[in-house]
Amino acid sequence: MKKKSLRFELDSYDRQILKELQRDSGRTNQELASRIGLSPSPCLRRVQALEDSGIIRKRVALLDPEKLGLDLMALIRISMDRHTPERFNHFEGQIRLYPEIQECYLITGQEADYLVKAVVRDMVHFQELLLERLTRIEGVTGVHSSFVLRRVVDTTEIPVG
Repeated sequence: MKKKSLRFELDSYDRQILKELQRDSGRTNQELASRIGLSPSPCLRRVQALEDSGIIRKRVALLDPEKLGLDLMALIRISMDRHTPERFNHFEGQIRLYPEIQECYLITGQEADYLVKAVVRDMVHFQELLLERLTRIEGVTGVHSSFVLRRVVDTTEIPVG
């Protein structure tokens, strides 16, 4: 399998910047520069170049769902009646409207077409999401849910070499 090449060459400073920002993007430029051993101006230029290249898509605050009363996480496998671009586009447009949905993937190798991760308050909230919204999306023919008992690995960090 051919390895996909980067459109942006990363050096060791760029990799360090990416690692540090993934751990805490709220650091000031001064703090970031100090942690990676650069002065603030070159550090800021590198961060800007990483953002301009699209390697850094956006910076966000990661919230704790349980502290916000969202105690239940569900993994939902959804099957569609037809595998057409129109059907998939309609489903994907609808699923984006639901704030409980954190992730949605079009998948292969399963009987389901989509794998969805949702956070809800409780089973009543889940039932409302499932019965009043998900199963009412045109084309949905099957929904199979599992509930997360424990998060074993829960990270947003990706390896940067």
